Amino acid sequence: MSAAPGVAAELTVIIVSYNTKELTLAAVRTLLETTRSTAMEVIVYDNDSQDGSADAVATEFPGVTVVASQDNLGFAKANNVVAETATTPWLLLLNPDTECHDGAVDALMAFAKANPEAGIYGGRTVFRDGSLNAGSCFMKITPWSLFCWATGLSVAFKTNETFNSEVMGGWARDSIRQVDIVVGCFFLIPTALWKELGGFDLRYFMYGEEADLCHRAAKLGYRPMITPDAEIMHIFGAASKTRADKMILVAKARMTLIRDHWPTWQVPLGEALMWVGHGARSLALNVLAKLSAARFAPKAEAQNTFWAARKEWLAGY
Repeated sequence: MSAAPGVAAELTVIIVSYNTKELTLAAVRTLLETTRSTAMEVIVYDNDSQDGSADAVATEFPGVTVVASQDNLGFAKANNVVAETATTPWLLLLNPDTECHDGAVDALMAFAKANPEAGIYGGRTVFRDGSLNAGSCFMKITPWSLFCWATGLSVAFKTNETFNSEVMGGWARDSIRQVDIVVGCFFLIPTALWKELGGFDLRYFMYGEEADLCHRAAKLGYRPMITPDAEIMHIFGAASKTRADKMILVAKARMTLIRDHWPTWQVPLGEALMWVGHGARSLALNVLAKLSAARFAPKAEAQNTFWAARKEWLAGY
């Protein structure tokens, strides 16, 4: 979609899709319906979907630019490819499994312009039923946060920010706040800063790429921010084939973040905590599956598949 004739677009919205046709259509539809004061270009980059996604988007939204890739470049590279061609002052990364609520993009743009020191901006995400999806932002992985996760403290004390620091405890994402990481599902950044940072690190095929970018922005003095005035619905992980697939990708990303952003001497501790934490979960889920197969067997099966691939995810990307 292009800005109205005679009006220069100030925002390029990038949606990277992969076998999410109906979700992608809803994402584009709600983006266009709820954005009123922001002149924007919308580009859908389809990662070789086999479900007709590219044709469906092009047919329903003739004003949207659709790039039908013959290869699956992954989330990071696809965004880099599109962002490289952007000429607008701002970039917004928007996942295909999202639906914008009224005025979300307009509110996020206004917030960004009022807070240039943040550099990277996100909003509040909810699930389809309106309940909070806390995955719009996180704090960084630290030895303490990883210890709390590995020992179960972050689960036992979910609403305590000391023991569940990455998720920021019970914070409902209902206030303006500085964070370490804005998640790529709804990720606004000045184009100039994106290009200064070189975009996403292409080692991160999926997951973790936005965390790495935020860490690198922080080294330049920026501190990402969240505003509750910009709200979207986000399903999360719709493009992952199975639960185990997603777990492996997330673990690989976390291991890579640890190696990239922790002091070298702390990395072996991170590796050990990842091994111990997931090993303990595998043991616990297998015991629970024997006690209640209906409730825990699927989770145990996914965890067992994930645990069998530990050499892969411990190596990182």
